[in-house]
Amino acid sequence: MMKIGIVYRRSCYTVFFLFASLWSCFAQDPEFSQFYANPLYLNPALTGATICPRLTGNYRNQWPGLGNAFNTYSFSYDQYLGLVHGGIGLLFMADRAGGGSLNTTTIGLSYAYKFKITQKLDASLAVRGSYYQRHIVWEKFIFEDQINRVTGQVDQPTSEKPPDNPTVSTVDFSSGFMLDYDGLVYGGFSADHMTQPKNGFYTDNVSHLYIKYTAEAGASINLKKGSGDDEDKEFSVSPNILYQQQGGFHQLNIGAYLTIDPLVCGLWFRHNFENADAVIVMAGIHYKNLRVGYSYDLNVSRLFSVSGGAHEVSASWQFPCIERKRKIRAIKCPRF
Repeated sequence: MMKIGIVYRRSCYTVFFLFASLWSCFAQDPEFSQFYANPLYLNPALTGATICPRLTGNYRNQWPGLGNAFNTYSFSYDQYLGLVHGGIGLLFMADRAGGGSLNTTTIGLSYAYKFKITQKLDASLAVRGSYYQRHIVWEKFIFEDQINRVTGQVDQPTSEKPPDNPTVSTVDFSSGFMLDYDGLVYGGFSADHMTQPKNGFYTDNVSHLYIKYTAEAGASINLKKGSGDDEDKEFSVSPNILYQQQGGFHQLNIGAYLTIDPLVCGLWFRHNFENADAVIVMAGIHYKNLRVGYSYDLNVSRLFSVSGGAHEVSASWQFPCIERKRKIRAIKCPRF
């Protein structure tokens, strides 16, 4: 009976989260704890921020204790081109919920115009156009009324109505800006889903993709004692803050990175205003052109006992610069 109870409870948790996503009443975009390690997703204004060509990959496994609850993959490429006075980038992201029951795919092209406001103040103003697709595999869903309460087996039909349109596709737009003051202080703001496109599966239940607002800011504090230290070796601390809002959802991230080349570590606290959410620990390494990071979200909410937290891995490769003359500085953001 204990095993049946566990299966039943886990199935109910999965049904709850996927069912809520299905009607999109409080639907949210996927999120990454290593948000600077996924720069184009965080803010399109970070496109070409490092000047040199950059290839980035990210993987997040959220709530593994509930099975294949949420698996998110992201890949991007960006670089600065003097011909267009800015950065260009390509972003691909795939979110798989419930073992592939609910799938979201995004492919976006971004352009960030970079310019100087003063000698020390650099700016980036960006726009991104994306193809957004959401697909549901109805046959994979298991609803509460399908589960036999006595045996725990899924052997009963459901009374839930299948979707009218199992695949929803639309064009989506985002914009953002970033400011960097002499590589010491930086900050930005972005808005995703600016046209709030429809994303519902039912014709009689019009659902919209809410605008997501993101604001981030931070500083880089050099901890080197004297100029005699190796200039190529960074030793710094970087306090940061991130705020996101989408529909009725509000989230605040506060934390800091400590960099002792080639190692980087970070500690964050994520708060959802309605409740404390998670403590995030991160460790990464920077070796030549390669950067690899790992982070773990330790849930402190009521999901602590069943979620299993979240695992996240990031990797990026920095190619040699093509531009010989660089009049625009790279934006001094954290690596992860």
